[in-house]
Amino acid sequence: MTGLVLKLSPKERVLINGAVIENGDRRSRLSIMTPNANILRLRDAIHPEEATTPVRRVCYAAQLVLSGDADPEESRLKLLRSIEELSQVLTDPDSRTRLAEATRALLEQQHYQCLKALRALLPREERLMAKWPS
Repeated sequence: MTGLVLKLSPKERVLINGAVIENGDRRSRLSIMTPNANILRLRDAIHPEEATTPVRRVCYAAQLVLSGDADPEESRLKLLRSIEELSQVLTDPDSRTRLAEATRALLEQQHYQCLKALRALLPREERLMAKWPS
């Protein structure tokens, strides 16, 4: 079987192409067969009030495109600029790799992959912010 397989907990919600879907009372598996479907687990979603750091803000902007709340074409340049700004600060090889993945995915209109690459930077940002509290 090809495609994305989602394993959902009871009552877990997921956004698929703009529609919120809630699982029933039991664990289940969904096979998403449509290529390039926009999917976001709502438990992983960043809420507007949580977008308080540079990486979180860029993740949130990418998430808005994925959820259909922002136009991909209008958001592309802003996201590319934001990723470039992050690359000026996150200079270690792993961060650079993730930022390059995010850029490539964005240019290929693979918004989930872009968000996934950006989310991988959240633990690093958290460690850096803890090291230098404001």
